Amino acid sequence: MRLWILALLLALAAAVQAQQPPSVIGRAWVLADLTSGQVLAAERADERFEPASLTKLMTAYVVFSALRDKKLSLEQMVTVSERAWRAAGSRMFVEPRTPVSVDDLIRGMVVQSGNDACIALAEAVAGAEEVFVQMMNREAQRLGMRETRFMNASGLPDPQHYATARDLHLLAAALIRDFPEAYAQYYAQKEFRYNNITQHNRNRLLWLDPSVDGVKTGYTEAAGYCLIASSRRGPRRLLSVLLGSTSESVRAQESQKLLNWGFQFFDAVKLYDRQQVVKEIEVWKGDRRQLKAGVAADLVVTVPKGKADKLKAELVALQPLVAPIEKGQRVGSLRVTLDDKPMGEFPVVAQEAAAPAGLFGRAWDTLRLWFK
Repeated sequence: MRLWILALLLALAAAVQAQQPPSVIGRAWVLADLTSGQVLAAERADERFEPASLTKLMTAYVVFSALRDKKLSLEQMVTVSERAWRAAGSRMFVEPRTPVSVDDLIRGMVVQSGNDACIALAEAVAGAEEVFVQMMNREAQRLGMRETRFMNASGLPDPQHYATARDLHLLAAALIRDFPEAYAQYYAQKEFRYNNITQHNRNRLLWLDPSVDGVKTGYTEAAGYCLIASSRRGPRRLLSVLLGSTSESVRAQESQKLLNWGFQFFDAVKLYDRQQVVKEIEVWKGDRRQLKAGVAADLVVTVPKGKADKLKAELVALQPLVAPIEKGQRVGSLRVTLDDKPMGEFPVVAQEAAAPAGLFGRAWDTLRLWFK
């Protein structure tokens, strides 16, 4: 009997723990499942804080965009300006008027967190850091980072330089999503040697957890110890954002705690494949009466463990749906609930086209719609 009671208490404790995120040492944090795009838990996620070197994620995003658009190449040699050489804070130790490849500068920025590398890259892309910062802020707005403003490319302190944990989650998620090859190439690198100086990546989780493959650390006296970390285990990828922790070791420990909690107590459930027909819906004035509809991309939702069977999905079609309809056109929404509580609405698109019916068919459906 005592063993049965003990087992019951342990099960209840686990259930409570699954609902409550762990206590985290830090000023603000976010844990998200990038497989589904859902935020699993957060604290003070929308308060503005100094982002310190987490700023370099946006610098990298703009640089990777320039590489994608062929405005820059990895082999391109960049002559280091006096301004870049004199950069304060962490450095990769570039030399003034000495050419450095874009590839080396990216590694200096990502692995060594070099402020000098950031300025050199900003000048290579935009001619001046001030112009590059304008590009950073435009990208921030495009990505939906509504509570973020950048004043420099490196993250050096400035009263008008701020971000939120939620915005930084959006940025890191976009970097991984939009530039997966560059992310894999640079962010898991544990050390980099330049100018006969070897520096180690400050993300301790790269050594402690083999599933962690990035992303970035940050520190100033005002910002505290910050870490954005991403872990991929099987098909799932989680992302943690931790701001204002108390030491290098604590930010790693607390980030690991968040990632472990997310993997242990949640499941990612695929509801529909991108090519799967969700439902056939009625079409008016078209050359067909029914139209195959489905989701535009694989639809995955994250739910607490053991809750997958409580998921429900209802397709709500735009009605009346009148031809012509193009393939890929939005034709409705999929409303997903868990335990009858809303989880979200997802767009449903036509998986085939519907051309207009002939004159008689259109006239007949017009008459039918009058009486509908």
